[in-house]
Amino acid sequence: MSAPGAALLTRPPASGGGRGLAMQLLLAVVSGGYAVGAALGWGSEELAEIMGDFGLSAAALLAAVSCYAYARTIDSRERPAWLLFAFSSLMGACGNGVWGWYEVVLGEAVPKPSLADFAFLCFAPPAIVGLLVLAKRPVTRAGWVCLGLDSWLIGGSLLTLSWSLALAHAARTAQSGAPGSVPRAALSLAYPLLDIALVSMVLVLHFRRSEANRSAVNTAIAALALTVLSDALFTSPLLSAEYQSGQLLDAGWFAGSLLLAYAPWGARRAHPGPGTPGLPRPDRPVSRPITGSLPALTPYLAAAVCTLGILYNVVDGRKVDRVVVFTGCTVVLALVIRQGIMLIDNIALTQELAQKENHFRSLVQGSSDVIMIAAPTGTLRYVSPAAAGVYGREAEELVGSELATLIHPHDLGRVVHEVRRFLAAPPAEEPTTRIECRFKSGSGEWLNVESTVNRHQGGLILNSRDVTERVRLQAQLQHSAEHDPLTDLPNRALFTRRVRQALTGRRAGDHSTAVLFIDLDGFKAVNDTIGHQAGDELLTEAARRLQDSVRAGDTAARLGGDEFAALILGDGARERSAREHQVQEIADRLRTTLSQPYRIAGSEVRVAASIGVAFADPGITPSDLMRNADLAMYRAKAGGKDRVELYAPQMQAEVVRKAELAGRLRTALHDGEFALLHQPVVSLATGEVTAVAAQARWRSAQGILFTPAEFLRVAEYSEGAAAASDGRSALPAGTPTRAAELGHWLLGEAVAQAAERHRIGHDVPVAVRMSAQRLLDRAAPLGSVEALLTRHGLPSGALVIELTVSDPRVPFDELERRLAALRRLGVLISLDGFGSGYAAISALRRLPVDVLKVDRGLVEGVVESARLHKITAGLLRIANDLGMQSVADGVDLPEQVMALRAMGCTHGQGVAFSGPLDEYRLRRALVRGTFPVPGGAVQPALAGGSPGGSMAIRRGSHNETPVPPA
Repeated sequence: MSAPGAALLTRPPASGGGRGLAMQLLLAVVSGGYAVGAALGWGSEELAEIMGDFGLSAAALLAAVSCYAYARTIDSRERPAWLLFAFSSLMGACGNGVWGWYEVVLGEAVPKPSLADFAFLCFAPPAIVGLLVLAKRPVTRAGWVCLGLDSWLIGGSLLTLSWSLALAHAARTAQSGAPGSVPRAALSLAYPLLDIALVSMVLVLHFRRSEANRSAVNTAIAALALTVLSDALFTSPLLSAEYQSGQLLDAGWFAGSLLLAYAPWGARRAHPGPGTPGLPRPDRPVSRPITGSLPALTPYLAAAVCTLGILYNVVDGRKVDRVVVFTGCTVVLALVIRQGIMLIDNIALTQELAQKENHFRSLVQGSSDVIMIAAPTGTLRYVSPAAAGVYGREAEELVGSELATLIHPHDLGRVVHEVRRFLAAPPAEEPTTRIECRFKSGSGEWLNVESTVNRHQGGLILNSRDVTERVRLQAQLQHSAEHDPLTDLPNRALFTRRVRQALTGRRAGDHSTAVLFIDLDGFKAVNDTIGHQAGDELLTEAARRLQDSVRAGDTAARLGGDEFAALILGDGARERSAREHQVQEIADRLRTTLSQPYRIAGSEVRVAASIGVAFADPGITPSDLMRNADLAMYRAKAGGKDRVELYAPQMQAEVVRKAELAGRLRTALHDGEFALLHQPVVSLATGEVTAVAAQARWRSAQGILFTPAEFLRVAEYSEGAAAASDGRSALPAGTPTRAAELGHWLLGEAVAQAAERHRIGHDVPVAVRMSAQRLLDRAAPLGSVEALLTRHGLPSGALVIELTVSDPRVPFDELERRLAALRRLGVLISLDGFGSGYAAISALRRLPVDVLKVDRGLVEGVVESARLHKITAGLLRIANDLGMQSVADGVDLPEQVMALRAMGCTHGQGVAFSGPLDEYRLRRALVRGTFPVPGGAVQPALAGGSPGGSMAIRRGSHNETPVPPA
């Protein structure tokens, strides 16, 4: 057998305790010492009588106490047997005690019969009944009959032999009629007859003993057998006449009593079983053939003994005794009856065995699983026919081969370890085990096989099945769980695990490892313009380019949407600056590669890539490293997109600062720290206040006054903070943002205060800035503007919505319907930021607009820049040609007032007239009604209406103004 095969089924050596061995040595020393003393005569006749009588009585009393104490500790069907053994030993102790009373104390010969004889006669019956209790009980009537026949076969054969040798002489003495001969003869016959019955039960129990507490029962059987042997020698004609107390024969009774006292305790401790009571030891060897055949040979041995008794009388020339003839005939008759019963029983068992064999053969041969039996040497002794269909190899081909040679070399070590662990475990605790390994098929490929393993006569039974498809499916599911389904790149979970391995494995000290976060700029426009199918094709191509651009040991992954990542493992050999330069070059190359045109659906599509880079600083965690790369990527997007940005610690500090400010902003909304100011909108021709623009200010608890630009940036950060940390949208759908809450508060306060001013006679419209996205936001309360107008009773023309359009994804059709509904309620629409942004002309062409608000950026340079002067003049001319009023935002200098008025601008808003005012100062300004106009009040050259008209008055004829095509 090969070395792997030997290792596969080798059982680890079992270890045994030494306490039982010490008790056995002590028992042997005490018994041997008694035997030596008896052989030497104990030194004096008096001591010999004491040891021969009271010594035996003490040993028997010790056995009685030991068996009684053991019986009290157990709770099973064995308890009556050990109580009977205790009583039997007690009778022996009493008999020896009476014998010693006559010989030692009284110094007289023991009379016959005496109380000692009656005590000795009571020794055998309890022992016989105790042995019957310990015997394995038959389950059928035939079994009970066979048990009785076996007992008589043994007892009858021993009676025949004993009668021929000694008992016939005692019987003839009783018939002689001498005085006192009959009781003595009956007593002399009672001893051997009871001993014969006891020996018969000992032999029957030896062949029919139960499995419960086998070691203690065997020791008790040996003790009783030794006692019976000593009784037989005592009753023989050779020793009965010359026996004296303290002779060597007493050593047999002494050793038998000590062995019976040792049986329930020492034998049990000497051989502890790992399993439960009643189960065989797992390492118990298989019975030898000769030992297993002894129960079958018992009847024939008994008949042979009986025949020897008869032949002894014939050869010696004696007349065959009638007792011998009668006993021999009954023994022969019992043998015939027993053999007939056994023959019938064997026929029935043979038929039942054949049926069960056919049944199990059908199960094994018809099973789709392969059943194999491996010998203790590791050689396959049986393989079921299913091997041809599962392994592609005939069963006959596999029989005789070594199991270890059929297992994949990479799996053999694990299988050997599991098998050895299984064989070392107690069967009661682990009856089976399961092993999965690769098995060599007939075609030479390796199949994944799952086997259920059981013990079988020192070897193994393997019930195996092919699970190759299941293993492949599991591998496919595992791959799907760790890879993006569209691009087949590692997903976020696998990428995070790879980053963790890079930071905690053998590269833990390598701080040149870098993580790149990549976002495709303009990908959303691809989905919106040419469809999601084209977007998927673009992502697939981008993933292929990314995978081809990284090294074999690096990892490219798709995190979700249009976000990708790359793990660049460090080499540990470069300085930090050199490594940063190398990774910067890799990132620039990736940016260039990903920004190349894509051929999608027959057309050329372009997107850009913003990349953030972060290095593995000492002690950094995987989540922090990925967060740093994400922050750097968003800094690259905020810096103009299509660029590479390295992470710097101040990025995180800025995020923390904005997060703290956003938290304070959230509290400020609920604590009422916002105040509403109004900036007058003045006619550039007359200086009259024609409207007021509502503006919010935040005065924090620290006394800091934040302008709209400052806290609106914080509000926008609070909406996108989560996106900067994990690349996902900040809030789920339907969740109100800080900017939305601010806008709702601003609109509500502005309408409420405007309604209050109208009630006291200040009929000037209020202008509130609102983005197109918020106006169309489905998460906002439907009809919130209409509800405010109705609740506060604001008249028609008293509210101006300054619309900002900054997102190219705004649906103009839906926005146009929404604005038309508001205008039907008397709400004026002002196009805010006119002159900047992509949608100015498109919005002007498609949307119902009443007022154009010129962007602050054009107003600031209208005096210094001739180019801006011409642009601003052209925009104002368009407004006048369309019959719209115009408002210049950010008019801070007198020169700007005169220039704008000369260009035809009708209204202005800025510090040149007034800054934002609280409600008290605003009402004072409205009472005054006008502001001084630099250069005096003149009629504008290109005015589209009366120079002093308010926005509310100009609204009337706009519905009929024709809009030329763009």
